[in-house]
Amino acid sequence: MCDFLGAAKMIRGVPKEISDMKEELESIENFINNADRIADAEDDNASEGIKARIKQLIEASFGIQDVIDEYMICQEQPSGFANFVKTIILRRQIAYKIQKIKSQISEMNDTSGKEHSLHIQSSLEQGSSSTATNFNMENLRKAQFCIDEDDVVGFEVPRDILIDWLIEEREVHTIVTIVGKGGQGKTTLAKKVFDDNKIVKHFDCHVWIRVSQSYNIEGLLRDMLHKFYEQQGANLPQSIHQMNRESLVDEVRNYLQEKRYVIVFDDVWSLHFWDDIKFAMIDNKKGCKILITTRNMDVANACKKSSFVEVYEMKGLAEQQSLELFNKKTFHDLNGRCPENLIDISFKIVEKCNGLPLAIVLIGGILSCKDRNTSEWYKFSENLNIELKEDLKIKKIVGLGYHDLSYNLKSCLLYFGLYPEGCIVPTNILIRQWMAEGFVKDDMVKTLEDVADGYLTDLISRGLVQVVSISIDGRAKSCCVHDLVHALILEKCEELSFCKNISEDDQSSLSGMVRRLSIAIRFDNLMENIENSQVRSLLVKTLNESLARRIPTKYRRLNVLDLEHVGLLDVPKDFGSLTHLKYFRFRENFRGDRCVLPKAIGMLKNLETLDLTRTSFQAMPKEICKLRKLRHFLGYNMSLIQLKDGIGGMTSLQTLRDVYLDGGENEVVKLIQELGKLKHLRELVLIGVRSGYMSAISSSINEMQKVEKLQIRANGYDTVIDMHLNSPPPMLRHLTLDGKLEMLPLWIPKLQNLVKLKLKYSQLTDDKMKLLKSMPNLLTLSLSNNAYEAERLHFQDGWFENLKQLYLEDLENLNYIIIDEGALRSLKKLSLTFLRHLKTLPTGIQHLKKLGVLSIKQMSHLFSQAFFFDEGKVHWSFKHVPVVEIIHHPIN
Repeated sequence: MCDFLGAAKMIRGVPKEISDMKEELESIENFINNADRIADAEDDNASEGIKARIKQLIEASFGIQDVIDEYMICQEQPSGFANFVKTIILRRQIAYKIQKIKSQISEMNDTSGKEHSLHIQSSLEQGSSSTATNFNMENLRKAQFCIDEDDVVGFEVPRDILIDWLIEEREVHTIVTIVGKGGQGKTTLAKKVFDDNKIVKHFDCHVWIRVSQSYNIEGLLRDMLHKFYEQQGANLPQSIHQMNRESLVDEVRNYLQEKRYVIVFDDVWSLHFWDDIKFAMIDNKKGCKILITTRNMDVANACKKSSFVEVYEMKGLAEQQSLELFNKKTFHDLNGRCPENLIDISFKIVEKCNGLPLAIVLIGGILSCKDRNTSEWYKFSENLNIELKEDLKIKKIVGLGYHDLSYNLKSCLLYFGLYPEGCIVPTNILIRQWMAEGFVKDDMVKTLEDVADGYLTDLISRGLVQVVSISIDGRAKSCCVHDLVHALILEKCEELSFCKNISEDDQSSLSGMVRRLSIAIRFDNLMENIENSQVRSLLVKTLNESLARRIPTKYRRLNVLDLEHVGLLDVPKDFGSLTHLKYFRFRENFRGDRCVLPKAIGMLKNLETLDLTRTSFQAMPKEICKLRKLRHFLGYNMSLIQLKDGIGGMTSLQTLRDVYLDGGENEVVKLIQELGKLKHLRELVLIGVRSGYMSAISSSINEMQKVEKLQIRANGYDTVIDMHLNSPPPMLRHLTLDGKLEMLPLWIPKLQNLVKLKLKYSQLTDDKMKLLKSMPNLLTLSLSNNAYEAERLHFQDGWFENLKQLYLEDLENLNYIIIDEGALRSLKKLSLTFLRHLKTLPTGIQHLKKLGVLSIKQMSHLFSQAFFFDEGKVHWSFKHVPVVEIIHHPIN
């Protein structure tokens, strides 16, 4: 009887215990954060003791996270007697687990050494709220971090030397190598050379390949082929994924056979690299070049055995150049001007960086987030002395940047450890994974997505994360980390049991705690070794079907599941057992068949992201409507007609794309009306739109006041898009309309926040274009596939004053483009593609003083003759443009 009463008391006390455990978890995370920093600063003996303690606490924190998650799932059980009994049993199990964790923490505190006074004052021991210092998130910088140009200096002379070597007329192909220490800016220099207009014009084919330490030849060859096809605007054939090395080499050689090419192999480590890749680099006697960046002079020497090699050895930045780079990074908000009170100390700090760009950027990133207090900066400089002693060590500086982060930001940075070295990660994928992991803390004002975007902005501003591509309005689209930062991340991931990354050359031991796992190889025995571990995140590439089907039964605690290139025909039917799952990405199924999503998808009540892009599915099951926490639903021509009676209840949705409107008109209209209930939607893509749907679409979009991106694609180019928006979304930033516009909607010019407008098949005339001329924030305008039907396009003085990018493609009737002085005064990129009747370059192109890129693709023979051969009349008008891209496949 006493045992029963005791158990009942334990069960009743579970909610209070869970609340205490959440505070305890916060205390432990705060402790781990501080102890990790102390461990790195101590000598080896003391450090090992602290790290052992950290390992214990990490294991305890994992146990707490599991118990909290189990409790939350338990609370979400539906009502009913059977579920009531089940809930009681689960609560009892949770209560016993709580008691076990209490005992573990108490034992750790009793047995731990006192030499560093590292002791957690447990809220569980006290039975009350934690007395440990509360975790305070650093104030994130409010300003949007915008990159208009590379913050690099001192590369003008080496850039010109390398360009001369690459365009030098030499019949046989030549290898140019850039050799330098880590952090000296080899990749940055190579990129400036690669993007230079002289290089772009000189070569027919330009490809950039990241190699790194753990390269795989087959992977590099597929990457090259992918970029070849991408340059042609074509999709990579699925057969490429099944090809062996010999077939891939043949494919590459065939493509390069008639081309003068330049290929960059960035970050080469292996002395055998050139021997591995040279068979694909056909010497066609056209003066082709290969550019290699490496830290090892022996790599350059190894290439000399079979090719002519030029070697450029990097030097450190000069004193003035170092100071200029430091000021750009540290005082970005002051346009790189150092305040007078910090001039002397800034000079002292920069001196200690020995001219290494990465060291300067990282230290500048740390100081950019600190108060501009002279005494604090002097203290930082003194600590920098202690850290670096006599010789500068980049690892120490990277460590300084890492330890200056809050616990949550550290976790966000460490997440790059799940991706291979040099991997470019789309930011929207990264942010959604951070959210699923619980790294992103709730904010009473901002959405989780906006908070996560602030985290990324902070990591970028500190120099720990690098932006690879940005949108026209300055937002990061993709990012990566420097290889030296990645090395520290992997080291910390091992020390903190954060994740394991299994690549081709690193089938490392999976003993101990495996919390997050990334697998980039096909290794049948691997899954058996980890099936009993508490894996919470699983990122898999090239896993065979039989092993992939075991995931739902062997990894029930998954929060994140990312399957790419796995070749599954269907999603496993028992997928619904993954009740903890918050993020599911199933992309690029190369089987070629339409996949099936099981009804069990409706059991994933915690799912926040369902990413099914690049894979064709049959009609989505109506059970998806049960996913009331789903925020991002992405697919490829998805048929959602089965959801017509319930999708309006999915009120957490922020992203919904690409929805194909198939079925009977009444059913489709019902579906569209339901979409109008999604008040928090930020992005919507509708495909296969018919004229009969326009009234329903207009009504629904009038209700979507938070939409920022909208695409409407008609089912045929003669279908009229006639949307009447009485209350268009005020925050709309990106708008794409594919279909005929009998008149330009009057609500479009009223969109004050619109930055990107893409029109296709619109059949606009000159008088309708005038309505767009004065939109204040429009930065990108794209007109394609007869979006504009007149013979002449005239940009008059004052038109499109803020426009930065203009894309004109496949406008069949266009004969002349005229640009008056004072028009398009902010334009940075002009792209002309497949304009078959355009006779010459735009008249007045010389007025575009800020034009940085002129892209010309697949123009008529008449246009090509004037452009290429009449330099006396045409060339002068665009010689001020730094980069001119020419893809010359003449059309008739």
